Amino acid sequence: MEHAKTTRRVFLRPDGSTPHVYDFDPDSGAPVGPNTVQGYSPTSCWSRGQAWGLYGFTTMYRRTGNRDFLTTARRLADYAIGALTPDHVPVWDYRAPQQPHDIKDASAGAITACGLLDLSAASGSQAYREVALRLLTALTETCLTKNSARAEAVVARCTRNRPAEDGIEISLPYADYYLLEGILRVLQPQDVDRAIDLSTV
Repeated sequence: MEHAKTTRRVFLRPDGSTPHVYDFDPDSGAPVGPNTVQGYSPTSCWSRGQAWGLYGFTTMYRRTGNRDFLTTARRLADYAIGALTPDHVPVWDYRAPQQPHDIKDASAGAITACGLLDLSAASGSQAYREVALRLLTALTETCLTKNSARAEAVVARCTRNRPAEDGIEISLPYADYYLLEGILRVLQPQDVDRAIDLSTV
């Protein structure tokens, strides 16, 4: 709870975006400020981090009933939705200078879709579900690995660390996981709780 409250306090910007990293002084615990490793800059918005924040704060709301976490999840979701390109596959960083015509990160799309599906169920907002369905459709139509003897994954077009030129539009395991979770949430929602505890307080 305290970690989530601290994250909510220091990461969330007024527009609902987040930095990749927020540093604290290891000796005093005093806030140092935003930073990044995998994002474009400390002032940018790394799309996979934004997706995990959306997913995580929705989960925290489910676990605690604290409506501040629900509000935070909605703000993260609204920013991500507003930053999506017309093809509905997120760019690796929503504030990278070449976006919307930049390198994609399908893993951010899969995580965002799952977060939006859960947020739709938790908040009662059908609009989040509709965007999630568009994301999942885009991923399955444009980002699946096809006709490859080398590939060991389902989802392609993921980006691990663009600034380091490490893993550009490759496959990443969490893209596969969250795509399958998203499909389960849509096609067999009655079975989701067997895989993921969706209980609320």
